[in-house]
Amino acid sequence: MPNFSYESAVLKKGFECVGGVDEAGRGPLAGPVVAAAVVLKKIKFKNRIDDSKLLSASQREKAYYEITQNSFFGTGIICEKIIDTLNILRATRLAMENAIYSCVHKIKGVERLSFLIDGTNIALDIPYKFQCIIGGDSKSLSIACASIIAKVTRDRIMQIYDKVYPEYGFKQHKGYGTREHILNLKKAGVSAIHRRSFYPVSLMCNA
Repeated sequence: MPNFSYESAVLKKGFECVGGVDEAGRGPLAGPVVAAAVVLKKIKFKNRIDDSKLLSASQREKAYYEITQNSFFGTGIICEKIIDTLNILRATRLAMENAIYSCVHKIKGVERLSFLIDGTNIALDIPYKFQCIIGGDSKSLSIACASIIAKVTRDRIMQIYDKVYPEYGFKQHKGYGTREHILNLKKAGVSAIHRRSFYPVSLMCNA
């Protein structure tokens, strides 16, 4: 279970506050990649806080509400067209940077900030100290909170897209390359929100 030990270690170094950063949606064939940055105001929660992949949709929604009520948070959303232009790695970094700036904008009077980033060797262009943690969403409380914010935000976007493009089943698979999605993609063709640089969407675009 994630805890506050990584954050505590950073605060002991003299930082005024520390946040967690994570993303959702690097792998799907459609829709945006979403990142979240979270600086917690408290570390005790009534709802379960964990890696978003280990929670049910209902658990995530309840945790999302509690987290947003008890934190400074920001999100970064990078659409499929920019993903295709930059590539998913650079788009993910941009989403994280945007999330961090959005979060920091809400914090007043704090100069010494640090961030814990889920992942390895992620080179962010930010004026703050940061540390990458492999599997951070299952280790750091702040990163776990960020993973929930990012996941819920992206799922809500895909549910809206499901109403715009009902033929693909986005509400069920959220744009991931499931068997259902691939079959629907072959029937309906490539939509405006599909990532044209991702296989097998790229094959269908060139067919």
